[in-house]
Amino acid sequence: MDIAERRYRIVVLGAGYAGLPAAKRLARQVHRRGVEVTLISRSPQFVERPRLHQLATGQQVPSLELAELLGRSGARLLVGRVAALDVDRREVLVDTDGATHRVGYDTLVYALGSTIDVDTVPGVRGNAHTLAGPEQAARFHARATELAGRGGQVLVCGGGLTGIEAATEIAETYPALCVELVSLRRPGWWLAERARRHLDRALDRLDVAVHWGSSIVEVGTDAAALADGTSIRFDACLWAGGFTVPRLARDSGLTVNGCGRIVVDRTLRSVSHRDIYAAGDAAAAAGRWGEAMAYGCRTGGFMGPYVADAVADALAGRTPRPFRFRYIHQCVSLGRHDGLVQFVHPVDESPRRAVLTGGLAVRYKDTTLGSAIWLFRHPGPYLPRRGKPARHTSLPDPAASVRAVQR
Repeated sequence: MDIAERRYRIVVLGAGYAGLPAAKRLARQVHRRGVEVTLISRSPQFVERPRLHQLATGQQVPSLELAELLGRSGARLLVGRVAALDVDRREVLVDTDGATHRVGYDTLVYALGSTIDVDTVPGVRGNAHTLAGPEQAARFHARATELAGRGGQVLVCGGGLTGIEAATEIAETYPALCVELVSLRRPGWWLAERARRHLDRALDRLDVAVHWGSSIVEVGTDAAALADGTSIRFDACLWAGGFTVPRLARDSGLTVNGCGRIVVDRTLRSVSHRDIYAAGDAAAAAGRWGEAMAYGCRTGGFMGPYVADAVADALAGRTPRPFRFRYIHQCVSLGRHDGLVQFVHPVDESPRRAVLTGGLAVRYKDTTLGSAIWLFRHPGPYLPRRGKPARHTSLPDPAASVRAVQR
């Protein structure tokens, strides 16, 4: 095909909290005759990661189809596993139902996110459950249901958000189970004192036994060994001990940090490959928060819409504004009837004294998660964007492929 006949190709890898809004918002800003936007996802459904602990206890969580969420935005959905990335040929290899497809791109948005780290600590991969996705959550649910019939013991490893929410949800749903939570640091160590006290009371109320002060050095078939020489037995182990990112970016030759996250500039553009942008957990975006933001869906919700605008600006010859991030709260579920919301300073995310607890916190978090889904359905831009007029043409000329809009 002659180059004048093909459209400019934008490919978004990953349909999570960063990739989905990025693809849909970007598709709304380009001429469809001149630009094609393709979203590549391993699953046809959107995964609400903050609700995986609910799936792990057998609760019904609405299924969100990506095709329905994309609607008539113009973004094309390709369901498959990203097998490789060839940055020299600008191609993505995607496995779909036994076939391998080569998907070419002119601009790539890398938003493959993170997953639970099951390789750093020996024995985790083979002996522990995780909440890495709906399938893993369903497997844990089956095991917990089996154990509840005979009063088994569940060990949750990790005192961060995932571990706290999983431990309290399991204890509330399966009161016959003995639930223990082990963490190197005190669970909720980052919270204000009032919030920590509420968390402690919730764990006591649900009879969750807490062990903190020593790290886990190995997970066996029925016990976890700690660095202090002790061990904790279990019938089922749920690992929530940290996150990692796929090796794809590192193996493809992109510049990454020590954790494998893509090093980007202030517009989320790769410092080594200028035709690639990164968003969400895949990106090591430096700022007042440090060399990279903490892992979490919340960062993706900010980065996804931003990177759509940055790509659109770059294609139209405009200078993108630097990425900014301001966060005001952290929401923690403590079962279905309790929770806490820790409000934070937007500059450094240190905790404020302001805290919501109980049923009010539950409703607040449900509203927050619901607003994220609203964002996917209505990603904007909400206001006109000002820029130089773009010619309506099928030529793969970036500046001619973006709608004449106003900021």
